[in-house]
Amino acid sequence: MSLFKSPVPYFLSFAIILSAITLSTAQIDKKATQATKNLYSGLKRSALQGVIFGQQDALAYGLKADKSRWIGDEDRSDIKTISGEHPGLVGYDLGHIELDSTNNLDGVPFARIKADIRKNYERGGVNTISWHPNNPVDFSKTSWDKEDFTIRKILSSEKNKKNFEKTLDKLADFFLSLKGPKGELIPVIFRPYHEHTGSWFWWGADHCTPEEYKQFWTLTIEYLQKTRKVNNLLIAYSTDNFRNKEHYLERYPGDDLVDILGFDTYHRNPPKSDSAFISNATRMVATIRDLGKASEKPFAITETGLEQLTEANWWTKIVQPIVRNSGLSYMLVWRNGRPDHYYAPFEGNDTVEDFKKLQQSGNILLEKKVASENLYGKPAGK
Repeated sequence: MSLFKSPVPYFLSFAIILSAITLSTAQIDKKATQATKNLYSGLKRSALQGVIFGQQDALAYGLKADKSRWIGDEDRSDIKTISGEHPGLVGYDLGHIELDSTNNLDGVPFARIKADIRKNYERGGVNTISWHPNNPVDFSKTSWDKEDFTIRKILSSEKNKKNFEKTLDKLADFFLSLKGPKGELIPVIFRPYHEHTGSWFWWGADHCTPEEYKQFWTLTIEYLQKTRKVNNLLIAYSTDNFRNKEHYLERYPGDDLVDILGFDTYHRNPPKSDSAFISNATRMVATIRDLGKASEKPFAITETGLEQLTEANWWTKIVQPIVRNSGLSYMLVWRNGRPDHYYAPFEGNDTVEDFKKLQQSGNILLEKKVASENLYGKPAGK
């Protein structure tokens, strides 16, 4: 039958095929588990309802009303203490897994991280993982020791490359150990080599060329997904502040190696910087929104916050204008690590009531609303 005898059905069919191709190529791992595929599409769907609110290490530790620390309490988070529910997204870090340490770089046992990831998954929440690895060429140096050309030394030496692959094996083993109640792999967002537009990490802009960064990213993702068959990952690309679209994409490895577009941005020097921070963050959100629409990828503010929350109305004055009608899938504030280093409200904090106003506005989604979205496609009642 000639295609040209019924042009309307043909073009409709072509449009459907083209749409299917676009949607299928948006997520990079074609062998991803069904739950991982569901999470990917769910992140785009939930963005129509609001921005999932997340916090780093939310379930591992936090602050009491007197600013003393609580550590390791079951079913506790500072957000739940003040709001009645956990964040919709929880962040963890795998720094020091490369050293065969029992605990990560912030002292959280890896066994506890696994347990919390499973509990959060069972509640319907989202899990995201960052990685601050010690230098793969010299483990005595941290992520923040600004060693030039570490990536070049790995890419140019077969010995160094093989040693680095052993480090990636430790990541792979961890990801593959994340199992749900039926033995299914738990989907997680993995966000490697972040804030690379800055130069405070050994993978930063001053320490490798754009091409070297892309090659290193490719090595990492292809080894995990193709060699080690880690099929429960969504891969997030996360710059620090960027000047424009060209700057954002300077080290971008390609749509076939990234699932989620993101950036990190912290509010510093308030209140004189308030307007500038809102303007800059809004501009960057608009950039990744445009890129996300073009590539059919979800987008997010992958780290943000104001240390010590020095403005009582920070949530409604600063955050709300940025996230309202933004299309962002999620935003993550950093950890409540010490009395002088915290980014989320806790019992007795001056911003508690303002945070509740943001929660009530519907612009952010905490645990219960995220769970109602059924991001993993679990059967009803599961």
